[in-house]
Amino acid sequence: MKKKFVPLFFMFPFVVLAQNSQYNLNSYLEQGTKAPNTHYLGEAWLNRVLQADENLSFNITKATFSANSTLDWHKHSESQVLVVVDGSGYYQEKGKNPIRLKVGDIIRAPANVEHWHAATKENDVTYLAIYSGETKWTQVLSREDYDRVANTLKVPK
Repeated sequence: MKKKFVPLFFMFPFVVLAQNSQYNLNSYLEQGTKAPNTHYLGEAWLNRVLQADENLSFNITKATFSANSTLDWHKHSESQVLVVVDGSGYYQEKGKNPIRLKVGDIIRAPANVEHWHAATKENDVTYLAIYSGETKWTQVLSREDYDRVANTLKVPK
């Protein structure tokens, strides 16, 4: 019996060492840090899950907006993809009607198209934003405009 454990005893350090430094492992489950209160109303947390570099052409950021929080109008130099992973929110492109987003929804904001996205009045929203290029903030989304959208897209009880 002792002979079976001796090889395992000597292999254990190699198994442990092999698992701790060969991969760059991140988690989108972490909340992230509270975002500075610019270009949005309310509260938001950002977790920069992956950042573009010489080997990766896009970023992935997990964003969580508390209920009744919204981003300002903005556009991206490249397309942006939002994957809703928790809660519910709103999305609107300039010149189009706003829509309500729910868990599992994936929406693509085309390059250079002004849009905004937000949590609903009642619920937080968490999404993974996949993007590259630059973000240009174009216009403040007023509380009145947000409230109008929220009232229009309110889910009946």
